[in-house]
Amino acid sequence: MTSRHLVPILGFAAYSGTGKTTLIEALLPKLTEAGLRIGMLKHAHHNFDVDMPGKDSYRLRKAGASQMLISSRNRYALMTETPQEESEFHYLLTRFDQQQLDVILVEGCKNIAFPKIELHREEVGKPWLYPNDDNIIAIAADSQVDDTQLPQLDINDLEAIKQFVLDFVARKGEAEKQSTGSSCCDILSPAFLSVVQGQEKILSLVNTVSETEACPMQQSYTRVLAQDIISPVNVPQYTNSAMDGFAIRGDDLKCEHYQVVAEVLAGHAYEQEVLKGQAVKIMTGAPMPLGADTVVMREQATENGDKVTFNGVCIKVGQNVRQAGEDLAIGSDVFTQGCRIESAEMGMLASLGFASAPVYRKLKVALFSTGDEVQAPGSEQKPNTIYDSNRFAIMGLLEKLGCEIIDFGILEDNEQVMIDAIEQASQQADVVITSGGVSVGDADYVKLALDKLGKIDFWRINMRPGRPLAFGQINDKPFFGLPGNPVAVMVSFINFVEPALRKMQGETNWQPLKVNAIATEDLRSRQGRTEFSRGVYQLDSAGRLTVRTTGKQGSGILRSMSEANCLIEISPAVDTVKVGECVTIIPLQGRI
Repeated sequence: MTSRHLVPILGFAAYSGTGKTTLIEALLPKLTEAGLRIGMLKHAHHNFDVDMPGKDSYRLRKAGASQMLISSRNRYALMTETPQEESEFHYLLTRFDQQQLDVILVEGCKNIAFPKIELHREEVGKPWLYPNDDNIIAIAADSQVDDTQLPQLDINDLEAIKQFVLDFVARKGEAEKQSTGSSCCDILSPAFLSVVQGQEKILSLVNTVSETEACPMQQSYTRVLAQDIISPVNVPQYTNSAMDGFAIRGDDLKCEHYQVVAEVLAGHAYEQEVLKGQAVKIMTGAPMPLGADTVVMREQATENGDKVTFNGVCIKVGQNVRQAGEDLAIGSDVFTQGCRIESAEMGMLASLGFASAPVYRKLKVALFSTGDEVQAPGSEQKPNTIYDSNRFAIMGLLEKLGCEIIDFGILEDNEQVMIDAIEQASQQADVVITSGGVSVGDADYVKLALDKLGKIDFWRINMRPGRPLAFGQINDKPFFGLPGNPVAVMVSFINFVEPALRKMQGETNWQPLKVNAIATEDLRSRQGRTEFSRGVYQLDSAGRLTVRTTGKQGSGILRSMSEANCLIEISPAVDTVKVGECVTIIPLQGRI
């Protein structure tokens, strides 16, 4: 949720069988009599219809209307089909005309983070919700509990529940007047930045490199175009046959048989005009002879010496012919500045005759690891040390982005060594990256060196894994201090470093692909932070996109990244995704 909703939101959370709907149905008249204008959101775990079979709107919706709006003098209703994914909670709230409401009441959605009253009946035999949900602000039950400071109401006392709701709306309304408009993530965890806030802050502080160069086409893969590409030629460059067959005149389709006067292969041409009664045997891609504008495919022809007939064949004027400029005309836009060149773009540019491409120069990234406990792979391992994995994981990520890597290796725990290395790195590179020693409270030589060389902010990001992140400037060059755990390094790079590098490389409007998949296992998170689990997505037998985790999700388990083909992103508003529910995934193919 990017902005605060205009009206208070209050939920009623309970297990099935508690009587939520019955209670709310009895409560609503009392609240409306008290003057509240109420919006109601009800979440259902099953399929449902809000229209009666046989009614016109029902019939039209079932006939294929993905959105069905029915209106009368007294009301209107919009029914929207969502077969691909379940609508997101905060999006549903925006569907209300909140200018006309005082409060939105929610039945269900107990896994989402917003204020709720827990309804509880002993006879249902279900556990209490409040011990595991900090968003529950009161209990309405048929029994009392001793281990909570929450207000407790009698579930059968509608007057008391009504008064609690009225007081809640009044308190929220007053708080809203005094609010400075802080974001949802600030409300949940004011000491943290949300993932989006961190991304936006970093992107606002980095700029595209200014230098450009002409890159030979065979070396242009992953480079970013520094200017628009305009087609210097027609594509195709000349009118040609779309298949092997016989070229004839479109005004000569009634002829019983045609005399074959020539055969034209691709790369060659028939220089004379095709007359009535004549045909030219032609291969795919060969230029159409003068006068001919139609091709009959070889399989529909009967050849007899130098004669050919098309008995019983339905021939349309202009069939099987590709016109000059049909795909792309001279002067047409081909690619825009900021487009990243991949294999298809390389082929397209080459097809237009370009031997090189105008691109931004390669981004130079300096990289180093720190710590006496970090040891180079390939050496005999000493006691109390670990092999350096983070630097190599980052190298692979940088290679994928086409960066030029300046490897400073492993730096010992020595303040002057750090200062000299970071100073040198900032002079040689466009970006400096390290990992470890960036948590608030860490006593680390990297931080001591950074304090003397530049302006660095040490952030706590509302995410897991990867909470600590350092970002700032060293000699006007961006510096990224990533967490120390291997998985946290990669997740932080994907979320914060990659978008910044792409912008610096000149790539415009890049956003990671995010799609919804159906969870095949329960996924848990902590409300108030973004959870990134490593996952494997695939299509099930019904053609649906499903996802599961790679197993244990510890931030030091690098195997969980090597087995993953996606990240599973659980938003701060959700603490549990149940089997069969939709969750956001970020595919990783081509990125790691």
